[in-house]
This record gives sequence, C-alpha cells and structure tokens, in this order.
Amino acid sequence: MGKPTGFVEWRRLVPKKRGVVERLRDWREVEHASHGPLEADALRAQAGRCMDCGVPFCTSGCPLGNPIPDFADLTWRDRPRDAYRRLAVTNDFPEFTGRLCPAPCEGSCVLGIGATLDGPVTIEALEKLIVERAFAEGWVTPAPRRAPTGRRIAIVGSGPAGLAAAVRLARAGHSAVVYEAAARPGGLLRYGIPDFKLEKAVLDRRLALVEAEGVELRCGVTVGVDPTWDRLRAEHDAVVIAIGAMVPRDLRVPGRELDGVVMAMDYLTDQNRVLADEQPAAVHDVRGRRVIILGGGDTGSDCLGTALRQGAAHVTQIELMPAPPPARATSNPWPAWPLVFRTSSSQEEGGERTFAFRTTHLAGGDGGRLAALHGERLDDGAQVTLPVDTLILALGFTGPDTGALVEQLGVAVDARGNIATDAHGRTNLPGVYCAGDAQRGASLVVWAIADGRDLAAAIDADLSRA
Repeated sequence: MGKPTGFVEWRRLVPKKRGVVERLRDWREVEHASHGPLEADALRAQAGRCMDCGVPFCTSGCPLGNPIPDFADLTWRDRPRDAYRRLAVTNDFPEFTGRLCPAPCEGSCVLGIGATLDGPVTIEALEKLIVERAFAEGWVTPAPRRAPTGRRIAIVGSGPAGLAAAVRLARAGHSAVVYEAAARPGGLLRYGIPDFKLEKAVLDRRLALVEAEGVELRCGVTVGVDPTWDRLRAEHDAVVIAIGAMVPRDLRVPGRELDGVVMAMDYLTDQNRVLADEQPAAVHDVRGRRVIILGGGDTGSDCLGTALRQGAAHVTQIELMPAPPPARATSNPWPAWPLVFRTSSSQEEGGERTFAFRTTHLAGGDGGRLAALHGERLDDGAQVTLPVDTLILALGFTGPDTGALVEQLGVAVDARGNIATDAHGRTNLPGVYCAGDAQRGASLVVWAIADGRDLAAAIDADLSRA
C-alpha cells in the first residue's frame, strides 16, 4: 500500500512545467521530460502517498479500471518494471492517458475528500512516468499473438478507440485492418491535439508498435466513398465503426456567414498539419489578430494555446455558463467528478476568460469581414460589444457523420444522433460494431480506449461462436 504514513508525511506534487515565456516560443510539450518532471525519489514518494484504502474508489472512477493501488505500491517499492507490467494489463496506451486524460481517478481518490489530506495521489503523472521509464528501458515490446484465426476485421478510424480495438483483435489472432481517411493515422490524437499536449513522436512510437503487433494501417482511404460501407462489410468478417463524433455544434446567430469565423477543429487541424510538414503554412494563422474563442472546454483551451503560440494580439475565451465554484458544492459530493474552477496550461499562458456570456450577433466591417461580436452578460443583462478579427467556435460536437452509414448500410442511430448499439457495441446489423465517441458522443480519451478494448472482446467472442 505504499508507505503507511506517506500521505501524512508528503505533500501532493505535480510535474514541473516549463516557463511560460519559454514554452510560448515553441510547440514542445508543456511538461517535457528534459525540463524537470518528478525526479525518481519524488515519484516514489508520490506513489507512497497511496493509502490502498480497501475499496479502491480510484479504480472504480477510472473507465479502464486501472489497478492504481497496485502500480503505486510497486513504484514505491522501487520495482518500476513490475509497475509497468501491472499498468499495461488494463491500459494499452498509458502514454496517451498520462498526458491527455483529465484523471477522473484522481477525482475519486480518498485523499481528495477534504483539504486536510492535501489532495489526491498524482495518478496521471504516475502513469506517464511509469510508461516513459518503460520505453526508455526497452520494456515496451510487441505483445505475443495467438494463432491466426483466418478472420479479417475492418476498423474504420484510427483514433484511440479504433487503435485499442485493433490491437486487441490482432493479439487474439485476427487480421485487423485500420482504414483512415487522413494522410496519417492517429485521428484526433494527431490532428486535433496540439503538440504542446502530445508531441507526435509519442504517437508515432506507439503506432510502430501497433504495426509490429500485426495491425495493418491504411491511410488516405475514405470509407463511404471508396470503398462503400456495404462493400467493406462484404469483404470482412466484421466491421468496427470508430469514426468519432466530429460534427461540430455551430453558432446560430446573425452574421455567422462573415469571413473570419472558423470551427475549432479546422483551426487545430490546420496548425497540426503545418507542424507535420503536410502543408507549408497555416490557413487560419491569427498572428497579430484579436481572437475570441467561444467555448470554455478542453478544445477551447487548446485553441487558446495555439493562438498564443501563433502570436495573436489578444485572445478572449468565452463560456456560456457561470464560473464553477473553487471547491466542491454540496450537490457535487465525493467521489463524483469535482465540478470546480480549473486553469489549464494554456490559460496559464495568457488571454482573458469570460463566463456567463451569450453571443447575440456578429457584425462585419470592410469587405464583409468579421469586426465585432455582440452579446450580453447573463448575470446583469448588460449589452457588450467586443472587437474581433477571428472567432473560433469551440462549442462541442453534436455526434458522428452518419449519412453514408445510414444510406449504404442502414445502421440505426439513437435519439441523439449517435450510432445505436447494445451494451457490447453491437449495432442493429450482424457483424457491424461501433466503439468510442461515435456511439457514446464526444467524451474522454480514456473512455475511447476502454470502449475499444471491450468491443474487441465482444467481437472475439462472437467470432468464436460463429
């Protein structure tokens, strides 16, 4: 259980971040290994804070069911290789969750119940440092595969859900082929997440292992066009739909058509393609411009960090809802996810934040280009006009693009527009399955991995009975 008195002796520590001035000059990760993560002794102490509290609320709070007390104890006992082995049993991609997951496990940690316990164990950082040590020591190797089954499975989409399903299916002996419309695999991990949160060398390192385990990655293939969904189904023993929930929520106000309004994912993808040398310059570069971002979530925060690095003159991030409280409200008790005020690494770097603000209309200037955003403050009804050159819409996503799926296959959708499945990811069509955001709605990377793993188990069971 770590050190029995560790949670009393040691305060919660998190990895060090590079200075704001330094990190705004480049696109490297904010918490970079060469700039002072938790050192070995500090890491052991943080793992030693774990109480092994009998009922592991952290494990139940994790969609993957990660055995957090186990790998924390092994880290405290200075058995890093065993800690990695234990972590890898439930998490195929801890280097992704260790960087991108908001850590619902930490929200469920017993040490987070009250201020007197000094905060939860730094589980997310622990995961990241365990797996990075494993890569550095050469402990991460392709997993063995069962004997080939002769079954061929198509996985459409190479994001975390599709990759998790593909890896698990390949290890079960099936032929797993991933189809990706983009030029390179990774889905949102590559094109939607900025490098300052996930450097793409980390993704490529994992993709090399995925291929070494027998997964075939086919990029530049737009399923629904060539091949069609029905043809893909006819040519495989099973089809996995892992296309995400990429239809963005739009802003329905007068002036929306003005030049200067851009969707968040278009903006982020544009810059990521520049960094990947897929295009020479950003189409949506905001250098020297006044930028407003509508949306206070992670995507909006990613846009903020990107705009600051591009050299925007001024950036304001606007949220429709009021600011959350600084501590848990009585209606939000532990171990539920704490709905409290947070500051992301991008928000630390600059810009302004506005809450409880509703946009009413947009106004243009010369040449029909966006010049002003008009809105009202919901707390007092005051009318406000904000000058703006570029408006980035980070309002979330409404669901997957199901047009071709419904037309070509007849896949059923639910009331929210997501692909309808049973508890095991089966759609209304035999041999057609769905995992991740396409059936769940836009969610967390950890849920996508968990869905992909569970779906692979269901497909393997179904095929063994066929």
